[in-house]
Amino acid sequence: MSSHADHTDHTTGQTASPVIAGLLLAAGGGRRLGGRPKALLPYRGRPLVENAVRVLREAGCGPVHVVLGASASEVRERADLAGCVVVVNPDWAEGMGSSLRVGLASLAGTGARAALVSLVDQPGIGAAAVARVREAYRSPASLVAAAYDGERGHPVLFGADRWADIAATATGDKGARVHLTRHADELMLVECADIAEAYDIDTPPDLARLL
Repeated sequence: MSSHADHTDHTTGQTASPVIAGLLLAAGGGRRLGGRPKALLPYRGRPLVENAVRVLREAGCGPVHVVLGASASEVRERADLAGCVVVVNPDWAEGMGSSLRVGLASLAGTGARAALVSLVDQPGIGAAAVARVREAYRSPASLVAAAYDGERGHPVLFGADRWADIAATATGDKGARVHLTRHADELMLVECADIAEAYDIDTPPDLARLL
């Protein structure tokens, strides 16, 4: 039996809800945006990173860990990240894989049964889609991803039993793709195209989506 198994609250006889941590990857430097850190892009009058944190919380994720990288000090100064665990990835320029490793390492010892990983630059994915993925959690071996018209996307939920292998294979901009490919037969896809849009804010024309 896994040490992460859900426990029963003997005062009520009910099984306590598993702790599903939110892990927000917000380290990108916005290279194709002229070096504007994505976390600080303006969205509805506030830095984009605040929206991403709010979405995770509204979907029932907690604790919320935020991985910063580019202009981390400025992001801390300008964005309200109260209540979040903020970790800085000094190697953020190596790609998403390094931020994922740093983020998963920060969750060690938190008691979280799974990490729900989201990206800062996808404001079209709201709390409804994130909650749908979160609710697909079954055990610390769970592997779940949102899908858009059948195509795998974000957010992605990784049960705690998978973290070590993901960290060992997350390099460059691949993130968890190696693990997801190796374990494709275990991956549960949760269709979200009816409630979310999975676009990224990558290039100057994409900025129009933030208005």
